Amino acid sequence: MNNPNFSSTPELSVEQRGPVLWLTITREERRNAMSHGVLAGMTQAITAAQGQRDIRAIVITGAGAKAFCAGADLQSANAFTTDYSEPHGHLAQLLRAARASYVPLIARVNGACMAGGMGLMSMCDMAVAARHAVFGLPEVKVGVFPAQVLSVLQHLIPRRTLNEMCLTGEPITAAQALEVGLVNYVDDDVDAKLQWLLERLLDKSPAAIRRGLYTLKKVEAMAFEESMSFTESQIALFTLTEDAKEGQKAFQEKRKPNWVGH
Repeated sequence: MNNPNFSSTPELSVEQRGPVLWLTITREERRNAMSHGVLAGMTQAITAAQGQRDIRAIVITGAGAKAFCAGADLQSANAFTTDYSEPHGHLAQLLRAARASYVPLIARVNGACMAGGMGLMSMCDMAVAARHAVFGLPEVKVGVFPAQVLSVLQHLIPRRTLNEMCLTGEPITAAQALEVGLVNYVDDDVDAKLQWLLERLLDKSPAAIRRGLYTLKKVEAMAFEESMSFTESQIALFTLTEDAKEGQKAFQEKRKPNWVGH
């Protein structure tokens, strides 16, 4: 589906497939390593998608079957920044855009997910991985550290696991990633599992998901009483939507709801 709000580049495919926006890193020969163009393109697409009510989910993946994303392109002369006088880096801006997104982000981990690629995967709300995928934070092996990635990764997995991955740089398998809660599902057929997950998401209320994701992200950093004060006002707003009225009416009439997304 051609959408004038989105445009692909040789490094990043941006494609709307029905209600799902697919962002695919197309640098297979570089193990889908991140370039500054890839990061800027993803940031732009995720930000633009917020105003598109027909987009219900965003899938992030890499081309081919070997790598989801190998992290920063260490063959580049400016792998981590293009301008040291600029306070905001490209990866940081992408992580901010993902954090501000009320369209669910799903990582399709089709292969190796390393270093900055762990940031792309962790910034997503859910993740489905191929069984052959591996996950790692090897930055210490090249004299740096997964600093920005920690902002989105540290609350996903147990601290001991995080410490070991950061300090040893050694990878874990997809099975281990599933065990520690890094991904939602691991499957031999990653596309079939992804489609299954998307279908469970796309038949639900768009309004509830939009406001719900906003609520989930806001309460994460709140103390208990602050969280309670925020959510007790939010629940009233949920009930005022057209989707809430339709959902309750459909339940009473024992039929499937017809969501309007408002």
